[in-house]
Amino acid sequence: MSISGMVTLVLWLLVTELLLSESFTKGAGDSLHVCPAVCICASDLLSCVSRSLSLVPPGLPTTATSLDLSHNNLHQLQDNWLAQLPRLGTVRVSHNRIRHISAGAFHNASQLMHLDLSSNRLHSVENHFFQELNNLQELLLYNNQIARVDSAALLRLSNVQKIYLSWNLLTDFPFDALQEGSLPQLKIMDISSNRLSSIPIDMVIALPQTIKNGLYMHNNPFMCDCTLYRMFLHWEKSGFNSVHDFREEHTCLAHRQPKATLRFLKYRHMFENCTSAYSLIGIVDASFKGVVGESLLISCNTSLQDEQTTYLWISPSKELITYTKSANETFKLYSNGSLEIRKAQKEHSGVYTCMATNKRLMRNESREVNVTVHYEKYDAEGFNTGLTTLLGCVVSLVLVLMYLYLTPCRCWCRPAQTPSLPNECSAQSSILTATPPCNDDTGRKVSSGKHVVFLEPVKDCQNGKIRLAVSEEFPEIKNPKILQLKSDSDSTSSIFSDASITH
Repeated sequence: MSISGMVTLVLWLLVTELLLSESFTKGAGDSLHVCPAVCICASDLLSCVSRSLSLVPPGLPTTATSLDLSHNNLHQLQDNWLAQLPRLGTVRVSHNRIRHISAGAFHNASQLMHLDLSSNRLHSVENHFFQELNNLQELLLYNNQIARVDSAALLRLSNVQKIYLSWNLLTDFPFDALQEGSLPQLKIMDISSNRLSSIPIDMVIALPQTIKNGLYMHNNPFMCDCTLYRMFLHWEKSGFNSVHDFREEHTCLAHRQPKATLRFLKYRHMFENCTSAYSLIGIVDASFKGVVGESLLISCNTSLQDEQTTYLWISPSKELITYTKSANETFKLYSNGSLEIRKAQKEHSGVYTCMATNKRLMRNESREVNVTVHYEKYDAEGFNTGLTTLLGCVVSLVLVLMYLYLTPCRCWCRPAQTPSLPNECSAQSSILTATPPCNDDTGRKVSSGKHVVFLEPVKDCQNGKIRLAVSEEFPEIKNPKILQLKSDSDSTSSIFSDASITH
């Protein structure tokens, strides 16, 4: 081989070695920079905490299932920022400066189950924020500046179990988004420590029992109100965690004065004028009334009307009633959830709780039913109330007429009486004595009782008195003197005097 050929061969070998060296170096460099320099990668975990990041670093590994970008300077979440991370189940972007979330920010993040957006600067929760997060189970939005939650912002979260909205600026909340069937898996809704001064009581009472158990509303500036107090008092007696766990943090403002804050569940004596909690309309889902000794059938009306739905009841005495434990003389549980109380008694009155569970739908619901058992009431015979009232009015009218027209005649209208002879009626038969008058020829009947005569003063009477005078001497019966009535002041006795009549 010539010298020129050898030189050419050596040059080709050098070039080939150089190219291979660059190729391996580039490949090695690429493999080393799969995890961004500002992050820490551990298996499927990716942590980029406290790096003063204003943008999400590029080149994130596609195998990551958990991404932590908390304590940075992110201002917004742009479209498709998670599109290259299809396996993500947890994203934490708390303690940033996020003010806006783009409509397509969570595109291709349907596997996301835990999203932490707490301690940011969000001013509202808009309808498009979470519309693609169908599998989300936990949403943290506390410690933002949220003053509004759109009514449809939470409706797409069909599998969400916990939503935290505490420590925001909410003055209103769309409770209709929590109604039956809207968020079937929801167990905790925390809207505590906001600026709610009032809530729609009727709408809140109608919420499912599972949601009320986890509806935290403490530390809000509610206006003191008996209806609100009765509702929370009922929740406390029902053992709801939302009240039991934060009993002393349930406060209200008296007379709308921030300085007059009352812990109404702790100092109950200030609400003594409020009636019992169970007097609140709608505090239970249904009411049934029965008669002592008769059977009573109560139903469990839930939305889980399915053959695979199972039921159980809890009695007022905390007795668990199931299909196997209901075969006794008192209770019988049917397959459709209805509960029969056989030969109901007064002690069976109270609030019964029905719990329906559907494993196929992975849902459960509960209902409270108020049962009242009373003795049978019989209608009284005779006049009914209206007729009795009418009869009373007629009797009263008759008595008034009798008083007006059948009272004794006044002195001035009394007809002149013919003087009676002594032999016809003795002096002891005076109107002032109890001695009955003697019989006369007119055939008048003799009364054996006392007679009362009402005499009133007239013009001819002096000082309103009538004097009775008799002759000073009574001769023999043959020459009787006439008994006369006189009105002069020399009369011997008065009918209004306590002295006896002088003979």
